[in-house]
Amino acid sequence: MVEVGTEAPDFALRGADGAELRLSSLRGQGRALLIFYPKDLTSG
Repeated sequence: MVEVGTEAPDFALRGADGAELRLSSLRGQGRALLIFYPKDLTSG
């Protein structure tokens, strides 16, 4: 678990267009907000 105030570890994800995005590529460009939510139309 990451504690408040610590730097987030680097990770990669794929966008809707299939392109990979790495957290490290956003560093130095201001704040980044990442929101997780259950897949649409699921009970989770």
